[in-house]
Amino acid sequence: MTPEIAARLQASDIQVAFQNQDYFMFARGNCVALAVTVVERFTSLGATGIMTEKGIAYLIWRDGQAWLSTHGNQTAAEPEQVEAIRRFSEDVKAALGLKKEI
Repeated sequence: MTPEIAARLQASDIQVAFQNQDYFMFARGNCVALAVTVVERFTSLGATGIMTEKGIAYLIWRDGQAWLSTHGNQTAAEPEQVEAIRRFSEDVKAALGLKKEI
């Protein structure tokens, strides 16, 4: 990770929760995301979720409604949770220099 990326992560209050040769897990509050690296360069950001007592719950959309899904369990996502996940995902992408999805 470059010093510039580390500084952008720190400025957004995003921590490295885990890392190995090909992956980094980032966290802020109860939001988490997994990023892929290739030759020390971030190439993509996986689905962003929220840590729960049942594990990571990923934000999914069904019939226009937001849901949090984890291991076969789905619960309706609160608007605050949706916003927290979106904001975190955008902040991680910006810090890593990844393009935002359209």
